[in-house]
Amino acid sequence: MKVGTDGVLLGAWTRVTHSKRILDVGTGTGLVSLMLAQRSDALITAIDIDADAVMQAKDNAEKSPWAHRIAVEQHDFTSYHTGALYDTIVCNPPYFIDSLKSPDKKRNTARHTDELTYEDIFKGVSLCMESTGEFTMIAPFDVYVDLVALAGKHHLYPIRRLSVITKPGSTPKRVVATFSFTQQSCENETLLTEISRHQYSEEYIALTRDYYLNM
Repeated sequence: MKVGTDGVLLGAWTRVTHSKRILDVGTGTGLVSLMLAQRSDALITAIDIDADAVMQAKDNAEKSPWAHRIAVEQHDFTSYHTGALYDTIVCNPPYFIDSLKSPDKKRNTARHTDELTYEDIFKGVSLCMESTGEFTMIAPFDVYVDLVALAGKHHLYPIRRLSVITKPGSTPKRVVATFSFTQQSCENETLLTEISRHQYSEEYIALTRDYYLNM
């Protein structure tokens, strides 16, 4: 699972202006951690259950200008209770709940919710996040209502939402959502990523241009 639009959107849209300690859950190649390091002065802990992903993320972090601020560790988030609290948590979770599985077990772990369910994610966030912290994740738009319900069980509430549309006139395909322990009105935004095939919209370019060599 290499660089994809989901990870880029999560890394570019997550609010990190005042972040001091960030936790990246299911870091994969470390893409989101690297983007957040570029945008902040925070100390970042990136975790993944897969040993090969951890090795690759470590290599990527060590070769970056922010190596001194990114720690990559192998952990299962369902049992990740170190006592440390984070003011910012991000997750680009597995989301193909009902689709047919690949013969590649590692790819399945990254793509399916068997290993880390949405329920697991919100439970873990509720244990690891500071009382004033923010948790941001990306998911299919059609599960957003379920996510809000699950989050509420752990006293987490949506405060920002980005509905992502991939082509003009279509319905949203993804949602990037920020949750906090404080109930308040939710800020809603919409982003169109492409105006035609491989022709990015001005708003997508403005959001992500700092992370591409050619944009």
